[in-house]
Amino acid sequence: MPRQYTLQRAPRSTSIHIDYAAELNEQQLAAVTAPPGPLLVIAGAGSGKTRTLTYRVAYLLENGIDPRNILLLTFTNKAARQMLDRVANLLPVDASGLWGGTFHSVGNRMLRRHGSALGYSSGFTIMDREDQKDLINTVVASAGIDPKEIRFPKGDVLAEIFSFVVNTETPMEELLGEKFPYFLPLLDKIKDVHARYEKKKKATNSMDFDDLLEKTLLMLQHHEGVGVFYRRQFQFILVDEYQDTNKIQADLIDTLARDHRNVMVVGDDAQSIYSWRGANFKNILEFPKRYPDAQVFKIEMNYRSVPEVLEVANAAIASNVEQFRKNLAPTRDSNAVKPAVVALNDGSEQAQFVAQRILELRDEDVDLNDIAVLYRAHYHAIELQLELSRRGIPYQITSGIRFFEQAHIKDVTSFLRFAANPRDEVAFKRMVKLLPGIGNRSADNLWNAWGKSIGAVAAVADRGPEATSAPTGVSDPGYNFGEHLLAMKVGARSKKSWEQLAHTLDEIAPTGQPNAPSEMIMSVVEAIYDDYAKLNFTNYELRREDLNQLAAFARQFKDVHEFLSQLALISNVDAEAAPNQTSDKEAVNLSSVHQAKGLEFHTVFIIWLTDGMFPSARSLDTRDALEEERRLFYVAITRARDELYLTFPHMRLSGGYGDVFQRPSRFLKEIPNTLVEDWQVQRQ
Repeated sequence: MPRQYTLQRAPRSTSIHIDYAAELNEQQLAAVTAPPGPLLVIAGAGSGKTRTLTYRVAYLLENGIDPRNILLLTFTNKAARQMLDRVANLLPVDASGLWGGTFHSVGNRMLRRHGSALGYSSGFTIMDREDQKDLINTVVASAGIDPKEIRFPKGDVLAEIFSFVVNTETPMEELLGEKFPYFLPLLDKIKDVHARYEKKKKATNSMDFDDLLEKTLLMLQHHEGVGVFYRRQFQFILVDEYQDTNKIQADLIDTLARDHRNVMVVGDDAQSIYSWRGANFKNILEFPKRYPDAQVFKIEMNYRSVPEVLEVANAAIASNVEQFRKNLAPTRDSNAVKPAVVALNDGSEQAQFVAQRILELRDEDVDLNDIAVLYRAHYHAIELQLELSRRGIPYQITSGIRFFEQAHIKDVTSFLRFAANPRDEVAFKRMVKLLPGIGNRSADNLWNAWGKSIGAVAAVADRGPEATSAPTGVSDPGYNFGEHLLAMKVGARSKKSWEQLAHTLDEIAPTGQPNAPSEMIMSVVEAIYDDYAKLNFTNYELRREDLNQLAAFARQFKDVHEFLSQLALISNVDAEAAPNQTSDKEAVNLSSVHQAKGLEFHTVFIIWLTDGMFPSARSLDTRDALEEERRLFYVAITRARDELYLTFPHMRLSGGYGDVFQRPSRFLKEIPNTLVEDWQVQRQ
């Protein structure tokens, strides 16, 4: 009979090597040294949240908890590595057995070990978004859906819909009604495709990114042996940025902590700003309801900002009803500079003010890299990008690619480019490939056919914008695009949209002479591009806002050639400045507030603080949406360390309604006048 031999755990020191009281402030210390049980740590902006989590892990290890019994969940693997590296620097212990990483990476690890319980082998494939899109398109074809007969969402959009259903645990019909109402008539077909997609993944031993959460939760809830195994292993669970978790992530945490309930979640309800991508604000707000015995700690000592900025931040968030009330307290001395509220005439003057003030700050030895301009939506920075380019001020876009380089902007302007210059092959091919059934080869053939009839068309276009009429007594019928385009052969799938293209080009450039660029943009969007955007982009509404603002921006140009020249000049200046973004040279940071979360700067400008812009027009109907906008404003303010400028124009251009009067943001009115300084801008 074999002899039984038991490996004993190595003896662990239970003495405290770290002087926690010396390393932490009183609020941090209370959270770090709290006894086991459910713990909610509300960590205000700049209060040392990461430090608190790191020292909590060290405290558990020093008190004899085996690293294998600790699970640290973060939103990036980098964050987990940094915390564990800090722990290793604090303590001479081997913490390699500790599980730390994102929800998805931890789910992947569990499924590799025990996914057979769901019928998956350990070698399952994880599809990226491109693989997922291809598989969904295959499933759509197998479902007998004919794109010639029905305008069905593309694979990318379906992937986004399926992702929301999983992460928010929302029924398909409800989800479509909330986020994609224009697809509700296709509900049954989309449900069928979803079911087929799930079967296809199982048959090919493949998972998408969302399965790493959904299948893990399913496995823990419905396979008791697996659930018991992981609940016993993870005796202490710590969660970073808890305010950003979605429904399925919260359920995953609650499932793992069901028996021991030793779960510490750390976050800031005032920085919950991601509901648009599925984050659930209720997770952090209702944590004490799900865990009635939870201890709640507030960490309010701010190490980032001067008192003047913090006073404005505290006032800005005070009007929210649903929140854990706290008061950020400064550790830095006053700099005697109050945040500025600056009223401007319009977006152009706002851009001039920001650009001039940036140059002045640079003269005051503030590094351009330490200056940020924050905005609610990407299109808010159109005038500013133009002004910075004109003045040669280098800038980098933290919130993505530059406005005029975005796909939907270039798509729509390709129609204008072609109408203004019928010899523009690049614009022609980009434009026609937006139509169903036209790919690279078809576009080449169509361009060759167009070239055969281009002579008469180009002759009119070459006369330029000034030749709006023929000399007296000379007949000048001009030309129409439709006459030439409709004589060309296209496939049956493309025929209807080709006719619409011909009609639209004649509408935006009657007799070959382009209309005002703003009118051209709106005509293209309404006649062709709006439907295309709904089927092809997951964030259709945001892109439509961009296009509306592009039309508004174009109102300052009467001539399409001048408008297109300005766009080209901006792009060329930007292209020359692009190396600055990856070199050591300075550049001002332009960013949406969402992308700036977690960052900090010496000086912050928050622009377009008007009702309908910030807060956004879509948020004004419900209290929940408005409160999230207010949290977004709070996040923007707390990015500033030393100086803060809050700007709002009285007027803005509108695509189809002329100049629109702007009311100052209601958020500005909620800040007491004594906390800010009004700047009156005058022109020389």
